[in-house]
Amino acid sequence: MANGKKVIRRKWTTENVRDLKALAKQKLGAEKIAKKLKRTKSATIAKAFTLGVSLETRV
Repeated sequence: MANGKKVIRRKWTTENVRDLKALAKQKLGAEKIAKKLKRTKSATIAKAFTLGVSLETRV
């Protein structure tokens, strides 16, 4: 690791998935959702894709 940070991998719990879907429904956007879930933007986008959840912010 170049920056010396240790990678922490956490499983997606049912509560995390429920929160992801609820926040996506509010059209918050990937960055804000990731921050609220304490995950990376990439991990949030990847999970939303596998669940078939749109992170589109347009109304």
